[in-house]
Amino acid sequence: MTDMLLIALYAFLGAAATGLAGAAVLRLIRRRSLTASLAVVVAVAVAAMLAGTLTVAWAMFLSPHDLSVVTTVVAMAAVVSLATALLLGRWVVDRSRALARAARSFGDGGDFAAPAGPATAELDQLSRELAATSARLARSRERERALESSRRELVAWISHDLRTPLAGLRAMAEALEDGVAADPDRYLRQIRTEVERLNDMVGDLFELSRIHAGALALATSRMSLYDLVGDALAGADPLAREHGVRLVGDRVEPVPVEVDGKEMSRVLGNLLVNAIRRTPADGTVAVAAERSPDGVVLSVTDGCGGIPEEDLARVFDTGWRGTHARTPPAGAGLGLAIVRGIVEAHRGRASVRNIPGGCRFEVTLPAAEG
Repeated sequence: MTDMLLIALYAFLGAAATGLAGAAVLRLIRRRSLTASLAVVVAVAVAAMLAGTLTVAWAMFLSPHDLSVVTTVVAMAAVVSLATALLLGRWVVDRSRALARAARSFGDGGDFAAPAGPATAELDQLSRELAATSARLARSRERERALESSRRELVAWISHDLRTPLAGLRAMAEALEDGVAADPDRYLRQIRTEVERLNDMVGDLFELSRIHAGALALATSRMSLYDLVGDALAGADPLAREHGVRLVGDRVEPVPVEVDGKEMSRVLGNLLVNAIRRTPADGTVAVAAERSPDGVVLSVTDGCGGIPEEDLARVFDTGWRGTHARTPPAGAGLGLAIVRGIVEAHRGRASVRNIPGGCRFEVTLPAAEG
């Protein structure tokens, strides 16, 4: 028993000395190729075994023949181990370089395609993560392109919409100043109308900027959708009468919600104004509110005739104004973008879908607890 303990002690001391030396070498080459690190690890393992064997042989006074046999066996094992380590390291390095080239391609704007061929579990996991990152980057680039397109459209539409009323205001002001206005009171009323229109446009831009900046502060309180819808219908009734459109709100449940009343009134008002202006005379705009498995669904249905399928995904984009975008009632294309921003600030979602004869805008909100 004592001899075995001594053998273990001598072997441990010899192997430990080699291991410490190997650790120092690995620290020095930690920034080098993986092949070099694998070669050092294998060399340390073989050298540790050889050092332990030689130490035991020296302590136990083995015969020179036995010692040479042991040394030869260890040397052959070292040659095979080092060759295997070099091949394995070369294979891993080649695979890593191929992975780096593939990652560089999607970093430059392309799509990631994992290199063909087998890989270690770690490299395969890295490939899957890079593929997922590439997909997220592609979606992000697509959103950025869509946002940039919306911004360009918004600037173009705002410039167009500002130019027309400003030119009219300038002409009317000059006519009043020169005393050539046939009906000064009518000119003043028209000036007031245009100023209010410009004021509404600036208000929409300010609201949208707050939404995009994440600075929309909500003052939520518990209220009934029945009261919210009733106030919105009353506010939109004059516009509906002017356009000859019937407003219907007979499917509104008194469902409690936790919302900012002012902001949700703006949501409903924007949806109703949009629906009334898109619905032909003698048409109907219906408002409904009901519970659903996802919370509370508030809907506005119009008779616009439907939205082209390719445009449905853009309805809530900033600056989108549909096929009749150049007509004055279309506005600056901010109303629905504001709707989505306010609804998402309430942890809800806004959507639209076509129905026979028109379309249905839906706002889904979390139901009030209790």
